[in-house]
Amino acid sequence: MTERSTLLSLSRRRLLITTSVTATALLVVTAGFTSAQNADGNGGEITFLIDSLGDTWIPNNSAISSFQGHIWGHVADKLLYVDADGKVSPWIAEKWEQNDTATEFTLHLKSGVTFSDGTALDASAVVANLDIWYAGRKSDGINPIGLFPKTYDHAEAIDAATVKVFFKKPTLGFIPTLGYHGSILISPKTLAQPAAQQADLSKTSGSGPYVVESWKEGDFVKLVKRKDYNWGPAAVGHTGPAYLDTITYKLVSEPSLRVAAVQSGQADVAYNASPQELESLKAEGFTTATPRYLGFVNGWAINTKLAPYDDVKVRQALQAGINRQEIIDTVYTPDWKLATSFIQSNVPGATDQSDLLAYNPEKAEKLLDEAGWTKGANGIRTKNGEPLVLTLHSNPYLATSKSVDELIAQQLGKIGWKVAIRAYDVVTFGQKVKYGGPAVPAYEVTRSFIDAGTVASILTNANNGENWFALDESDKTLNELRDKIASAGSTESRKPLLDELQKYILDQGYFIPRTQIVQRIYVQSPKLKGEIYNGVAYASYYTATKSE
Repeated sequence: MTERSTLLSLSRRRLLITTSVTATALLVVTAGFTSAQNADGNGGEITFLIDSLGDTWIPNNSAISSFQGHIWGHVADKLLYVDADGKVSPWIAEKWEQNDTATEFTLHLKSGVTFSDGTALDASAVVANLDIWYAGRKSDGINPIGLFPKTYDHAEAIDAATVKVFFKKPTLGFIPTLGYHGSILISPKTLAQPAAQQADLSKTSGSGPYVVESWKEGDFVKLVKRKDYNWGPAAVGHTGPAYLDTITYKLVSEPSLRVAAVQSGQADVAYNASPQELESLKAEGFTTATPRYLGFVNGWAINTKLAPYDDVKVRQALQAGINRQEIIDTVYTPDWKLATSFIQSNVPGATDQSDLLAYNPEKAEKLLDEAGWTKGANGIRTKNGEPLVLTLHSNPYLATSKSVDELIAQQLGKIGWKVAIRAYDVVTFGQKVKYGGPAVPAYEVTRSFIDAGTVASILTNANNGENWFALDESDKTLNELRDKIASAGSTESRKPLLDELQKYILDQGYFIPRTQIVQRIYVQSPKLKGEIYNGVAYASYYTATKSE
């Protein structure tokens, strides 16, 4: 049933592509966004079609959406650069040191860096950013960054180019987190503004290679390059001004229209096409990219307070009852990879736990039998007169989420589950679906992070963690692993602890992986080359060029 609906959807999409090119071309051209370029490949303009532009442009937010992250990645810089393999290298911070206990860090900054409002990006500006990343200004509607270390104490400007940062406890994850997409450097003048003014994108000053020339809420953001920019990260092979003159992000909600515009040459990049279209688009000569970000795999955080998921055997049956290879074969393409843990395999510290994720429906049936769930004539298992039910809330940030849910519903139905699927838009999902919510047995995760050491603390409620599995402090083993990981003074001493944490969480069925995640899919004109994908899979066009 799922395969058939997917094929029908694909046929409709191809029909839409062939019939909507003219309409899309008109849409893009009448918006005034042309696709000009110079013969030498430098200069020119590109148009990037995207499915949403986010709901707030306050730069300091608890979680930056994938839509906002594209713009911030060009308007603002970071202290450090993190590539797709999790390697950390200098950017605005040229070098750094830490003490033996990972409680004190010293950052040495590049000289001559300025924000677009003309103020210096110096040590005092970095301290202002660190403080607001940690604490926000909640009374003014400005949130802390969700993954910024909760152990932060304070930072001091030693001189104009040196910052010393102090933590209450060992915090190995601090340095990698400086390359996280939420850790964007903003002018202190902007940070001092009320939230309402910060939400005006044209008034936000970063130090990045582009500035906002114009924008319209829910419509477009047009960026123009800074000609005086000269401090790009050495890791990308270029430090001077960007090559492209402008980048315009234009909202087009229908995926087929975005792709059609690139096919017709009226746009240069289409974001989040259907996975099933990628092979045919490659055959047509278009560039496609499916970068994996550093973070969690796509899967479910299980609410252990809700019956029957308070029973470890039921959770283990759920783990064994999902055919993950079938998900890739049916919904995705070979560009997607099997989950081998609950964190992506490209994250430093991830270990291969594939044995715990093997599809074994016989094992699942046996576990459910042992837990007292009896299969009836209709194929649904019951216990004490109640059916074995799982309600899934498809994640609106992942276009394929509902298709995956439908396939898993079929797989689990053969074992005896009755699966209900609910789909909400982004706003409603954010309001109704929470980790450990009273009506949410399985929260679908699509979440990036930079350092694996931050994982343990957000899984529980220690230090204002997010308590993903609604365990509070009840699981002593998990708490001990969390504390040991947090107090580790080196990555070497932390590695075996991270391995143990991954085994334990998967064996307990606290987290149910589905696939390694590709949340950002790009379809691009072959004329555009030289883009780079960073550790959270955002495309940077700072190094890109466009030819005739």
